[in-house]
Order: sequence, then C-alpha cells, then structure tokens
Amino acid sequence: MKLAILSRAPRCYSSQRLRTAALDRGHDVKVLNTLRFSIDLSGDQPDLQFRGKQLSHYDAVLPRIGNSITYFGTAVVRQFEQMDVYTPNTANGIANSRDKLRATQILSRHNIGMPATTFVQDRGDVIPAIERVGGAPVVIKLLEGTQGIGVILAPDIKVAEAIIETLQSTKQNVLIQSFVKESKGRDIRALVVGDRVVAAMRRTAKGDEFRSNVHRGGSVERVDLDPEYERVAVRAAQIMGLKVAGVDMLEGVDGPLVMEVNSSPGLEGIEAATKLDVAGAIIDHIDNQVAFPQIDVRERLSVSTGYGVAELVVHGDADLVGKTIAESGLRDKDITVLTLHRGTLVIPNPRPRNVLEAEDRLLCFGKLEEMRSMIPARPKRRSKVKKLPKQPLHEA
Repeated sequence: MKLAILSRAPRCYSSQRLRTAALDRGHDVKVLNTLRFSIDLSGDQPDLQFRGKQLSHYDAVLPRIGNSITYFGTAVVRQFEQMDVYTPNTANGIANSRDKLRATQILSRHNIGMPATTFVQDRGDVIPAIERVGGAPVVIKLLEGTQGIGVILAPDIKVAEAIIETLQSTKQNVLIQSFVKESKGRDIRALVVGDRVVAAMRRTAKGDEFRSNVHRGGSVERVDLDPEYERVAVRAAQIMGLKVAGVDMLEGVDGPLVMEVNSSPGLEGIEAATKLDVAGAIIDHIDNQVAFPQIDVRERLSVSTGYGVAELVVHGDADLVGKTIAESGLRDKDITVLTLHRGTLVIPNPRPRNVLEAEDRLLCFGKLEEMRSMIPARPKRRSKVKKLPKQPLHEA
C-alpha cells in the first residue's frame, strides 16, 4: 500500500508513530504538508499538484488536518475522494466534527446522549438559555477550539452573561452547556478505529482545573470500557462519518455523555497510558479497507433523471405497518430500500421478509414522484382568529 499522511507537523509524535507503523508493515508511506497541495481542476479528471508537480498515485490518504486549516485541508481531502483514493475520515466528517454546534446537531438527531446544550445570539436570550440547560454553573464553549482552549466554566448566571457578551462582542459564537457535576473533572477518551474501540483512557484534571486535557496538565490512566460506553463511542464516530476518531465522553449518572468527536486525535497520551499500538491498529484498518474508497452515494444515485434518495417514515396509522418489505408494494413502485433504521438499530440491505414496524425509517432509492406521494403533508399550524378591529369597515 502506498500511503500519504497529511500533516503540517511531520516530526510530532502522532505523525512519526503512524509513519513508523506503516513502514514496519512494509508499506510505502510519506508525510506530506497539507498546505503544499494545489487542487487541479483544469483537466478532464480531478487531480492534485504537490510542490508544483503532479502528485503520484496513492492508494490511501490519512488526514491529520489542524484546526487552523480546516477549510483548505478538507478541500484537499475531498479532492482525494474525487480521485477514488481511500480515506478513513471523509472531508464532510472532518468538517462536521470540527464545528461543535454542527456536531451536536447531528449527534442529537441520532439520540446520542450529550450534556444539555443551547445556542443563542441575542443578549436577551442568554439567561433563558442558561435556565434551559439547568442553570449555573454552566460551561461556555467556542464553536471551534482544541485542547481545552475556548472552554470556560461560569459559576453563576451574571458571570456567564458577562463572558458570553464579551465573546459575542468579538464576533465569537459560543455554545452554552450544562456542567455535569458528577464527572468531577474527569472524562474518557475512546479511540475508535473502524467499528471498534482499540484503546481507552480516563483523563483527570489537575487540582481545581475542570478541563481534563493532557495539554492542561491532566493525568491519564488506562480504562476498560463498559459495553455501553464502547457502543456509544463507535456509533458517534460512525454518525460523524469518521473511521478514526477520538470520542470524549463524560461519565454521567445515566450513562455516557458525548462531549466531542475528534477527527485528528493525538496518539502520544493514549499509547503511553494503554501501552497499546494504536498507530498500528489505524494502519491495519486502512490496509484492510483500501479497496473501498469513499463514495458520495446520494450524489451517484441522484444522477439518473427522475430518481433520487429519500427517507420514508412508517407512521403508526400507515398501511405498511405489519407488512413485510415484499408485501409493501415498494418494488412495484420502483423503490428499493437501502437501509432500515429502527430506533438505534440499523439494518443494511434489509431482506424482503423483514416486517415493518411503526416509526421505522427507510432510506430508499427510486422514482422521486412515487416517493413524494408517500410522504405525508406536513401539518400546518392553525392560525389564531384575531379580534375584530375597532373599525371593521373602511369609509368609502
């Protein structure tokens, strides 16, 4: 396998470990500065230039995109995807995970447990927002930040209001999040590779510091995850479109609460704490998956005129409840069920004998007109009847 590691820090521990692990397994590997690429759209096929010359062929690319170059870095990764080069982390996955608000919106859609969070712009909405997440103390987070930078604990409402007002005055967007007291300055970092957690550690903050990041002086120890924590970590990474991710979770009273999904997790802390070859696990996963480059399924399936992808919901009063997919008549309407979602369960390529239940969500490909007819009209809000005006008639 010929592998490119995209990194602006070729001498940092993570880049060196990944390079070493690839070399030890007999792969051809190079660490390439992300900023030295140029995206070539002048020819018949998508291409890339590196240091002013056409890039040679690579089988796979492992992005280590820094926070400061997210836009350009994801554009380079997207170009590799267009060239059918395998990447464990898609451009969309990196961009989604980097924006804390967008990541929270996506995860909440899939019933992933998280600390109560809200996002407001107007000053008058700040105090109601704090009350919605349970009141002070609250955690205030910049939308883009790493290693604990831009994360502030406000002890009371007045302090929180002042901090948010100051940050917003400098054009910063912030999240307001509940403070999970029971975590006691601790969190868990689970390193997800593919469909499993390959290593996990508990990070504990130093002294009175509530942020447990190693860069803030936090200590680390190896931890064996409960199955529920492992399941949530893997599912959160998959939802974000990441096959290599560091998932940070708080230990809440009712189970794991996902704080963040990191698309470029550092390896030094977790390898030191667990004594496991995490870099090797990442390289092995890429080697096993290199034949399956990322494909934008919606884009590919929507090329045919009149056909597309849509999600159909089986409502409780629908005729489909209790019928198998074969009996549903979907095939007769030229509609194919690609995936069946039932709560947190995902059934890919469901069989014709699968029985449909209320609230099942079907990801389908087929004729748009047929699928449009199966989507119920959205109920409109009934407008209130206003009082008769004092002058019901205008003078002629």
